[in-house]
Amino acid sequence: MTGEALAPLIAIVGSDGSGKSTVGEALLAWLNESRRTELHHLGKQTGNIGRAIARWPIVGQRLDKTIVRKSGGARDPKGPGAFTALVIYLFSMRRVRRFKRMLADRRRGITILADRFPQTAVPGPMDGLGLAKARSSGFQGMLARRERRHYEWMEAYRPTLVIRLNVDLATALARKPDHRPSSLKTKIEDVPRLTFDGAPIVDLDSTRPLEEVIADAKAAILRVLNP
Repeated sequence: MTGEALAPLIAIVGSDGSGKSTVGEALLAWLNESRRTELHHLGKQTGNIGRAIARWPIVGQRLDKTIVRKSGGARDPKGPGAFTALVIYLFSMRRVRRFKRMLADRRRGITILADRFPQTAVPGPMDGLGLAKARSSGFQGMLARRERRHYEWMEAYRPTLVIRLNVDLATALARKPDHRPSSLKTKIEDVPRLTFDGAPIVDLDSTRPLEEVIADAKAAILRVLNP
């Protein structure tokens, strides 16, 4: 972890449909009553882009299926091809740019709420490495090594607190009916495996009433901000 003195950073993590955005907006309004706080989204947003494309007339569904097939190459035992690896790497760099903007605010003394947070422990869609299974040599290997260095750099800025929102598949699908069940299932199963390099983590059951989840999140934040 970096020894740099920085403002508090509260990361809110969980699968799609776990309530990250709703909880984050409520916590942002609450924290801004006592300190300047900004909410930063640190995801790559590849899913949002794919779903937006799928709504395009005529060609949308076909293009979306192509994106899914290409992104699936990252999980192929043989690793992604060169073009797919480049696309995955460029989306990772989009996350790095978002992270640098967040870090600049944090260095200015602004308390940060982060919707999602990059990590290296669990590769894949829960903010992990996209090129973990890329071949070690050649163009793909070069991109994979560069991606890992960027993620390790981001991971070194360990959150002050991680609020981990847990949800079941039925609830997540009810909240996000346009999402693919198989993708949601993978993300839900990955959430308990996220460790964030030993950062303090509070687990919340986000199937409970929203006001209870927010109240527990506020209590957890107060414990770390006012020890």
